[in-house]
Amino acid sequence: MNTSTTADTAMTGQKRWLALYVLCLGDLMIVLDQSIVNVALPSIRTDLGFSQASLAWVVNAYLLTFGGFLLLSGRLGDLLGTKRVFLGGVVSFTIASAVCGLAPSASFLVVGRAVQGLAGASVSAVALALIMGLFSEPGERAKAMGVFGFVMSGGGAVGVLLGGVLTGALSWHWIFLVNVPVGLAVVIAARGVLPADDVVPGSTRLDVPGAVLVTAALMIAVYAVVGGNEAGWTSARTVGLLASAAALFVAFVVWETKAAAPLVPLRLFRLRNVSVSQAVGVLWAAAMFAWFFLAALYLQQVLGYSALEVGLAFVPTSLVMMVCSLKVSDRLVMTFGIRPPLTVGLALAAASLGLFALAPVDGSFVTDVLPSMVLLGIGAGIAFNPVLLAAMGDVEPHEAGLASGVVNTSFMMGGALGLAVLVAVSDSRTASLAASGSSAVEALHGGLQVAFAVGAVAAALAAVVGGVFLRPQPMGMPAEAAGAAEAAVHGDDDECDCLEPCAA
Repeated sequence: MNTSTTADTAMTGQKRWLALYVLCLGDLMIVLDQSIVNVALPSIRTDLGFSQASLAWVVNAYLLTFGGFLLLSGRLGDLLGTKRVFLGGVVSFTIASAVCGLAPSASFLVVGRAVQGLAGASVSAVALALIMGLFSEPGERAKAMGVFGFVMSGGGAVGVLLGGVLTGALSWHWIFLVNVPVGLAVVIAARGVLPADDVVPGSTRLDVPGAVLVTAALMIAVYAVVGGNEAGWTSARTVGLLASAAALFVAFVVWETKAAAPLVPLRLFRLRNVSVSQAVGVLWAAAMFAWFFLAALYLQQVLGYSALEVGLAFVPTSLVMMVCSLKVSDRLVMTFGIRPPLTVGLALAAASLGLFALAPVDGSFVTDVLPSMVLLGIGAGIAFNPVLLAAMGDVEPHEAGLASGVVNTSFMMGGALGLAVLVAVSDSRTASLAASGSSAVEALHGGLQVAFAVGAVAAALAAVVGGVFLRPQPMGMPAEAAGAAEAAVHGDDDECDCLEPCAA
């Protein structure tokens, strides 16, 4: 059953856009919680008595469950109904946020963060699928994806800002408690504006062995990555965990080729734009996650900014990203298709990281920080929309939740792996400089410079992969003309990766 057609018929005009804003607000809570904690970690450590080593689990517990359950959550959305899974995720996330905000001990906070990650996976995995179902017309879909793209890409910058403001003005507890009224508002609004679930009868079969295999593989992989710096990347623990994750993933792929109702139909990856967008997403997320983390570290520990000042320093990025996502990206996609905006945007992001790699140890905000902030805002603002459109545009409606989970998984795994690798590179360089006699600040700064440079390479590589391998789609053309043009160019012997159905 074509759920997007049903949604289009049932919802028109302002209600459809209101549904989009509700979905984006729900997903914004999830995106914020991936970065809002970073600025508050020193205060959390002091109040709850975390050790330096255990403090990392405030972040890692969230990443572990979030990354592990994305694919399963996306499939549950297809089988049980995306609205039902979205509402369940928001309710669970709101309750877990209250537990985190009121946590009396370190163990309570870590458990609460793990539940937040699990609930966040449910929300993130189906929000994009719901949006794709609400908007099928190319122009409206491009605008809607621009709004969602800002939430996904700009949420990290907003999280750093909000974390700094709340921690500096109130206390760290409020970085979690602020989710409670927002979550309640989302639940109430979503019940009224989201279309009813339209699940095909008899489609509620879940591939349990596949779900167990891929969830275990993802969780073990995330656990290995987030603990790689502490245990050592060549240690028996890290290598063993990564090998186990790889073995489970291979077993999952083998099982999916035989399963009657596979969790992830492997034919999905035969669609060129789907596969290429996953590779771009991994590289892009690696650069983005690293940028937010390393930039905050540079401002706080090298330039000596307070938590509030770090948050305010990210305001230009948020503002520029908002303008480009909401007012520029959709127009570029409609005019030039998905490939040129993606390539240019990622190239600007690479330039942003490159500028930070050149920033001196005594840098000033106006000359050494602000240009990078603005460039990243422009780049991310225009690039995220076409990445999402490429990944989701040619997926059947009944598999939209699964595709959304795949997209989010690639971003999450790329971000976690990229951040871990760049932090390891930074730490290695810092230790080398410290051993050669550099001061602590100079050594840290030297490590950050190398990490920024590696991140710039990752973003540039994402631009090259997207620019070379993504199949272009002229979004401004009518569907019939686009289909005829695609068929004429590519013939009938290759699968079409258009954002809308075409004759190929």
